[in-house]
Amino acid sequence: MFSHIMLGANDIDASKKFYDATLGALGAKEGRIDPYGRVIYLHGGGLLIVTKPIDGAGACAANGGTIGFAAASPEEADAWHAAGVAAGGTAIEDAPGIRDGGAMGKLYLAYLRDPAGNKLCALHRVPA
Repeated sequence: MFSHIMLGANDIDASKKFYDATLGALGAKEGRIDPYGRVIYLHGGGLLIVTKPIDGAGACAANGGTIGFAAASPEEADAWHAAGVAAGGTAIEDAPGIRDGGAMGKLYLAYLRDPAGNKLCALHRVPA
């Protein structure tokens, strides 16, 4: 359904450090900076681009928006969370753990905000 996700950032170096750490915990390679100064990550068929807004205004987080990253296990979600906090992210919501996802079943969730304030989640679907 999606071709890519693009997030705004005010400090590309801080965002690259954060996403290199968190996405690295999920098995992704370090992001590369393209000729436009954007950081690009390609992993598991997904494409994430982190960039300064092209209109020159400051980047801001979407109110009510969350970007979710698939984790292969609860341990991988925990590693993602720990890497993010160590790389300048902020732990938010409840501590990582299992939550009742209603019709989606049990979910292992871990939440962070990146250095630009974007809300992120690592999600592992717990087998029934």
